[in-house]
Amino acid sequence: MPNLRFPTLVAAMLLVASTGASWATEQAQQRRAAREVRQETRQDARQIKQECRAADQQSNPQCRQDKRQTKQQGRERARDIKY
Repeated sequence: MPNLRFPTLVAAMLLVASTGASWATEQAQQRRAAREVRQETRQDARQIKQECRAADQQSNPQCRQDKRQTKQQGRERARDIKY
């Protein structure tokens, strides 16, 4: 009888491990996608601020606020991806 328990136990452990691994992989992909969105947003925000200052249409604090708003929108998109 003990000979039948070991293979069953091993099979159960493999099943649990494979289920957890697929969930972890999906979560890792979501984190990676969210990180890419945040990185792209940072670059966009820098460019928006540079263009704002070059155009000289707004004061520097207003340009900074535009940059902050852009980054916040990117963070929100990243959260939507992750959660």
